[in-house]
Order: sequence, then C-alpha cells, then structure tokens
Amino acid sequence: MSTPAHEALDRHATPWLFASALATTAPHFIHQPPWLSAVAGATLLWAVWLWWKDQRLPSRWILIPLVGAGSAGILLEFHTLFGRDAGVAMLVMFMAMKLLELKSRRDAMVVVTLGYFLLLTHYFFSQSIPTGIWLLAAMWLVTATLIRLHGGPSSSPRDTLRYAGVLCLQAIPFMLVLFLLFPRISGPLWGLPTDAHAGKTGLSDSMSPGSIAELVQNPDIAFRVRFDGPLPPRQKLYWRGPVMEQFDGTTWQPYKGRYPAPQLESLSPPIDYETTLEAHNQRWLLALDSPRNLPAEITQNGTLTAVSQNPINERQRFRLSASLDYRFNTSEDVVVLQRNLALPAGSNPQARALAGQWRASQTPEGVIDKALALFAAEFTYTLQPPLLGRHSVDDFIFQSKRGFCEHYAAAFVVLMRAAGIPARVVGGYQGGEFNPLDQYLVVRQSDAHAWTEVWLAGKGWVRVDPTAAVSPDRIETGIASALGFGEPLPMLIQLRSEWVRTLRYRWEAINNAWNQSVLGYNPQRQAELLARLGLSDTDWRSLAVALGGTCGLLVAGLMAWALYKRPERDPTLRLWHKALRHLARRKVDCAPWETPLELARRVREQRPELAEPFQRVVDAYLVARYGNTDQHLTTLRDAIAQLR
Repeated sequence: MSTPAHEALDRHATPWLFASALATTAPHFIHQPPWLSAVAGATLLWAVWLWWKDQRLPSRWILIPLVGAGSAGILLEFHTLFGRDAGVAMLVMFMAMKLLELKSRRDAMVVVTLGYFLLLTHYFFSQSIPTGIWLLAAMWLVTATLIRLHGGPSSSPRDTLRYAGVLCLQAIPFMLVLFLLFPRISGPLWGLPTDAHAGKTGLSDSMSPGSIAELVQNPDIAFRVRFDGPLPPRQKLYWRGPVMEQFDGTTWQPYKGRYPAPQLESLSPPIDYETTLEAHNQRWLLALDSPRNLPAEITQNGTLTAVSQNPINERQRFRLSASLDYRFNTSEDVVVLQRNLALPAGSNPQARALAGQWRASQTPEGVIDKALALFAAEFTYTLQPPLLGRHSVDDFIFQSKRGFCEHYAAAFVVLMRAAGIPARVVGGYQGGEFNPLDQYLVVRQSDAHAWTEVWLAGKGWVRVDPTAAVSPDRIETGIASALGFGEPLPMLIQLRSEWVRTLRYRWEAINNAWNQSVLGYNPQRQAELLARLGLSDTDWRSLAVALGGTCGLLVAGLMAWALYKRPERDPTLRLWHKALRHLARRKVDCAPWETPLELARRVREQRPELAEPFQRVVDAYLVARYGNTDQHLTTLRDAIAQLR
C-alpha cells in the first residue's frame, strides 16, 4: 500500500510547481553563465511541454547523464562545485532537472523545499528593495503551492492564494522579532575565500592611464555623507583615498613601507559628518580631506589617509570630522622627500628637459604655475584619449594632449619631480550630488578623481589639482558639465531633466532609508536598541532568552486570537453529538455518513429498548435543526435526558 508521500501527483497542481520554480530561479539568470540559463530555461519548457501533452516523463537513464553533464559544465565554468557562485548554479540546475521527474507528492515537496532555499540565495547577490519585493511575492507563491499540494483541487486559485497570504501576514510579527533580536554577525552574508567579496567595485590601490576613466563610467554609489552643518563648497569636497608615490613609468602605486607620524595643523574649525561607505574591499575610508578626530578603530597613516583595521567588505557607517584648511608636514622627513623625487631611469626625456628649463628660471611656485598654464592653454579633458606609448607622459604632453584626470595628475607629478619639487599622486573622489529629500550628499564611482600634492618649504604638502586648470567645470559643477557630448558617461549621469532628477532623488532617498534602517542594522545598532530596552549587557544567551520569550508570547497571542475568532458551534449539533455519545456508551456504532432517520431505523433493529426514546431525540433534533428556536432546543434537551 502506498504512503501519502508516494501518492500520484495531481495533474492540476503541476502548473503551481512550474510557476514556483520559475519565480525562485529567474532572478539568478542575471548572475549565471548564459549557457546555464539557457539549459535551465530549456529544461523548464521541456517539462511544461511534457505536462501539456500528457506524455511520459524521461527515464532515470536519461536524467542521470543530464545531471552529470550539467555538473561537469559547472565544474569547468567555476573550477569548483563549492562556494557561492558554483553552489547557486548547482541549485538552479537541480531545480530545473527535478521538474522532469514530477511523479509523486514527494517529488513535489522536494521542489517546494528547494524553492524556499533558493529564495535565500538571492540575498547572496543583492539585498536591494526590488529583490526583497520579488522574494516576498515568490515566497507567497511557493507557500500557495504547498497549500495546493495538500488541499487538493477543491479550493480555487484565489482561495489558495488568499490563504497563503494570510499565513504570510501572520508570520510578519515573528519576522520582525527575529530581525530585531536574533544575534547579528559582522561580515558578508556568504562567502568562501575565493568569492566572499566578489563583485566589489571601487577605487584601486594603483593608477595607470585609463584606470580612473574606466571607473568613471560606473554610476554606482561609492558612499553617502550627511553633514552636521551646512554643506561645504563643492570645490572643497576632496575625498582622500590612497596616496601613490612609486612610479615605474606606467603605473603609480602606494609606498608599502613605514611613514613617520603625520604633523597636521588645522587652519579652520572641524566639520563633523557621518559617512555610509559601500563595500570596496580596501582599507581606506575615503574621508574628507583632511581627516580629524577619527574613531578608535580608525587610524591615519603618514600620508593623511584614514585607514581601517580591516578591509571594508560590507556597508559601514562612520562618524568623522575634517579640517578643510590645514598645513601638513611642514618639516617632512628627508627620506620621504627623496622618494617623491624619484623617476624611472631614462623615462620621459622630453618632459624632463622641459621641467629642467623651468627649474633654471623659476621658483617652485613659478614651476607649478608654468605647468598649470601649459595644461590650461592646449589640452582637452576627455574620457577617450588615444593610447600612449612607452614614454606615456611625453606622448601625452607633446603629442595627444588629450586625457582624463589620471593623465594630468601623472604628467604634473613627473614634471614637478623633474624640476626638483617633491610631488605625488592622490586618488579619491571629488564633489558629489546633494539629495535635498534626505539631506545626504551622494558620491558615485563616476566622481572618482586623481589630484596631486607638492611639497613646498614652509608650507608642507599642498594640494594642486591640474584637472582644475584644464577643466574648471569638473571641480565646480561636476563631471557631466565638464565633458562634451558623445563622451561615454552613464545615462544616469547625463540625464539632466528636472523631473528625472527628482524621480532619482526620491528613489535614492528610499534606498538610503532601506540601507540605513534595515541593511545597516548591525551588532552596534542592535546593542543600542537593547540598551534602550534596558538590556545594556547582552550576550547570545540573553538574546536567546529574549527571542524565545517574545516568540512564545506571540504564539500565545495568536492562539488566543484564533480561539476568540473561532466560529461558535451550532447548539443543535452540539446536542445531537451528545446524543450520539449516549448511544456509543450503549455499544451502538454511529457512522458519520448515517442520516438521523437511518440511524433511528438501525437502533430499532439492534436495540429495541432504545428505539422509542431515541426516536423522540431524532424528531426533536429535526425540528430544532430546521426550526431553529429556543423552544425546540429545550424539547431536544429533554428528549436526550430521557435517553439516559
């Protein structure tokens, strides 16, 4: 005899399984290799066609080679069967293949369970609001599918979806309690060493021609900032990242050794602000130049860059302050100055010769002015410069004269070093876009920038931005105004329509609220919430007690509500069942499908001594059942009392 799990699957329940499989796997097609998406889609269509034609499903001898081929393809694609990307690919393939063996309710339950698990995996790639909305809808559908499998064809699709919706709504209080009280953990939701922080984009710790120009074409948000006071002028908004001193003729990189402690003199009152930094898998914070009053977990290296103890591999918030006017290392270490005069032997001879001419007739300030005047007179600011040769700075200055900020910064530093002025490249971001709806300054990857610092006796390290000489609009109004028509800027940056901008402001404000309130609910914020609730010193044990107690109260409340809302039982039926219990005590079996009159006939045959009193009960019950008056209920009670 077959068990319920092995019962044949209802044909009309199969479309629910197809819909659940599609809803739980479709968003993964964005992240999966095209061939895997094509295989999964073709398998789903094959399963639908077999169901539609009511044809026999493929045998196990066909499915086993298909699964083996799919697993081999995933192994070749990812070079492993473990980890986030390969693991999710395996689940997508298993879901598609399982649709080809839907024969029993047990097979259907595997699809439903796999669907619930696949819902979780979407958060490995995105935790945005659209992802959350999609997954809520998909969970509703999978729950409705589970109800349909156990409820049979009697309920309409509308009733099934309504029942599933009620169950999901009842789960919301538990969801909120688990969100608030479940112990929070730091770090990514999922990851192995090979893919824990895959897909993190942002400023690199090296710079070569074209590197920042490529990053500028990315409209993603790098970080958000909320100032405690007025917004500083845009031309003061330099967000400091890595400082690059070593140059091999093509690429600039930071010095890896130790620096003396920085000597910083603030010339203006500090500006306090809060920054929400997106994950970029680097240690620098991109703080407003120059950073001051850093948190305990943040240090400042010898180049004034704010550095975290660990890489920023998840969205984090920091309270920082900055002095926009300052003096930095007016008495610099000789070793540092010598390092910032070094140039590769034999590189860029034309630029060196030009700088040597300036050095012979100009002061350091005069050399700086000469270089800036050169850029302002003859050069073009563009994202599409021509390729440069071995002597990249010579090619840029004397031939192409077209480049982006990294070209101007690199050329300026080479000219300064050749003229005997210590100089280095600073990478970071410049500017930002103020959102008036939530009062946050939004800094995007497209705001990535490179500028320079020169060391002048008595002044220390002084910021010089050669890009401001060739394109003042880049610093004063933003990159969209600085570049001409046809430059490969993201559409999001190029659109300047007022209603489009307002719509974008609203959407980004909503996303920021989601990030701050939901995704930003970290262990520190949980501790602050519990402290406000009187639980200042908490560990996982106290959190477990609070979580269990709260969930217990919710269960008790839902049970009380269900009992309160339970429909009142018909008093006539309650009395009838009482009469049946009297018969059962007298060894008279009462089948559920027997009508009262049929039961009375059988009692006359089997127990004649009960025939007359039970006939009075039956007569009174029929009158009370369809007459529905209190007087008839009294008659029924009296008849049951005589049955004893």
